[in-house]
Amino acid sequence: MDTREFACATAQFLDDKLAKDIKILNISHVSSLADYFVIATGDSTPQVKALMENVKDKVKKTFSKLPLRTENDQKNRWNLLDYGDVVIHILHKEERETYALEKFWSHAFSITEDEWHEIAKKYSEYKK
Repeated sequence: MDTREFACATAQFLDDKLAKDIKILNISHVSSLADYFVIATGDSTPQVKALMENVKDKVKKTFSKLPLRTENDQKNRWNLLDYGDVVIHILHKEERETYALEKFWSHAFSITEDEWHEIAKKYSEYKK
């Protein structure tokens, strides 16, 4: 599996658990941090934490991968899972608006929602 498919699969895992406003940014041409950022929003602090735990669990079960590192702020309103080439940011809606990662990385390419859904449909819990 390539990095793009892995990023799309993690977006699908988030979507299956009702994360909001999921975006995938291809930052490979503008940064050496990673190839992709997956950014998602949770409506509450418990949901942010639950989304992070779900993605970690699904990635471990599906791909036998553990994050290289995890981070979260003191109030657990921004969680980060670093899988090397793919970094997943799960933010509370207020932090998402405040930090506006998409605006900061506006020069990155986006994978459309339709595109990542198509790529990752085999990873969905809800086969259509």
